[in-house]
Amino acid sequence: MRFVWAVVAFVIAAAMIGAGIAQRTVFQGPSEATESIQTDGATAYTLIDGAVLGSLPGAQSLRVEGDGEVFVSYGRTTDMQAWLADVPYTAVTLGAEDAVQTALVPASADTAATEAAGTRTPVGSDLWLDEYQQTSSLSTTLQLPADMSVLVASDGIAPAPSNITVTWPIDNATPWAGPLIAGGAIALLAGIVLYILGIRHVRRSRRPRRKGLPLPVTEPISIADADAAEKGVISASPARRGRGALGPGRRALVAVPALGLSAALFAGCSADAWPQFGASETPSPTPSVIVPEGQFPPAVTENQAERIVSRIATTVAEADSSLDAAVAETRLAGPALAERQTNYTLRAALPDRPALPAIPAEPAQIILPQTTGTWPRTVMMVVESAETDAPTTSIMMMTQEDPWADYRVSFIGNLEASTNLPELAAPYVGATQVPPDSSFLVMPPDQVAAAYADLINNGQNSPSWGAFDTANDLLLPAIEDNKRKRTDELNQTGQGTAEISFSATAGPAEPIALATLDTGAIVAVNVYESDTAKPTNADAVIKLDNNPAVKALTGVDQSATGFTTTYTDQIFFYVPSQGSDDKIRLLGYRSSLLEAKVSP
Repeated sequence: MRFVWAVVAFVIAAAMIGAGIAQRTVFQGPSEATESIQTDGATAYTLIDGAVLGSLPGAQSLRVEGDGEVFVSYGRTTDMQAWLADVPYTAVTLGAEDAVQTALVPASADTAATEAAGTRTPVGSDLWLDEYQQTSSLSTTLQLPADMSVLVASDGIAPAPSNITVTWPIDNATPWAGPLIAGGAIALLAGIVLYILGIRHVRRSRRPRRKGLPLPVTEPISIADADAAEKGVISASPARRGRGALGPGRRALVAVPALGLSAALFAGCSADAWPQFGASETPSPTPSVIVPEGQFPPAVTENQAERIVSRIATTVAEADSSLDAAVAETRLAGPALAERQTNYTLRAALPDRPALPAIPAEPAQIILPQTTGTWPRTVMMVVESAETDAPTTSIMMMTQEDPWADYRVSFIGNLEASTNLPELAAPYVGATQVPPDSSFLVMPPDQVAAAYADLINNGQNSPSWGAFDTANDLLLPAIEDNKRKRTDELNQTGQGTAEISFSATAGPAEPIALATLDTGAIVAVNVYESDTAKPTNADAVIKLDNNPAVKALTGVDQSATGFTTTYTDQIFFYVPSQGSDDKIRLLGYRSSLLEAKVSP
């Protein structure tokens, strides 16, 4: 019976081990699926739609091969289509029955724009969420949602690489292969033990049986005879020989091959050959982010915004070093550009003139992108510099005018350590841009600059005095101190022969306003401060012995009509919503010399 059970165990072991090995070899499916995309190379750009990339689950491994430079970038599909609107390109989409198809998308009707696009490069666009560039071939792994696409190009002029391959991983795990092989090994070992026990039992049953001899009637004998008889007796018990049964040593030797076979089978089983019980655990719920229905996505992601600021910081640092206003203009606009143009002029004439603070390239503390699907687009950022001796926190507004333009900083100011910003939306939600003439705020954004200028001119006599939080305003005292300082300097040399007057006006820059969570807005405006020094005596002149900056800007050292000096203020306010009891609060600012000219 032991042999029968041993045979049964051997059959079960063979079936289980065979099934386990078959799952890992014969019946195991492919580990990946591949889709080859061939284009005719007729256009400089190929746009692979997100539906193609997401046609199978899992990460997408993209491989592009070409003769020269290979460029790949990805971003939102709508953004990429807008960037490609003025050039023909090849669109790769899903057709009927999820078949991959290619089609030529013609350029827009604007011929001039199409001609200009012929010299445009896709490298370094602020629209891309990320980009890659290599020679001859490029491979990368992506995991993009359906609303994103991949752009493939060479240099924007030569035809795009035509050999594109997308590969997806396929889950071909065999979670029961390991248990089957392990169970088969156990059954095999049990069969071997049963077989050994069966052999042992058979051999013992075939051993000769000995019957006992009849004992003679005992009689008394002497002790001497007993001793002699004892010495002459030879044992009749046969000596046990090792071949009569399977000893412990042989049993161990027979079991060794079974253990070795089991170890070899286990060694060939990877983690995917076993059930992953931990993967079946129910994940804990995460807080949901509620985005208003129909709201556009934010203009940039966090990583995208930080990369853009880093590029801006690098370009502006290069312009600051070479005093090149043309380079600065590629990343600055409006008041932020105007103050640097003046600074470059002064530093070229006055070597001791300090440079303006650099644009911080560190990770942003606050990112507030505008939610929009069109252009221009605006992003507000708060970045703290890493300077240990004099760290500063900068607040800036940067704008992208169209899909092909770079983001440029138009307003920049410094935040005080005690500044409390209003509650803002998360970067992945974004904020709406408030129109300049919005009536939903206590004061429309396009009136804030003029109202604050009137506050500077008239102080408490201004009608706008009650609308602003003047108690916590740090700019107004600084302006008053500058007025007293300029007046005292003039009186030291020209008292009785000259006078100075001050005035403030709204600057020409269009205000930018982004909504806060309490339906208020952060508003960036531009204010001009001017002072005019002129003689009151016909024989007197205004000299610039103690004012090298004005002398460098005007090119003269004295004037009989006087001089007008203008400063530009970039100011950030928090403007509450209509009906709020809060006042307009100053958040940050920067004041810089803008221009100086001889009075007419």
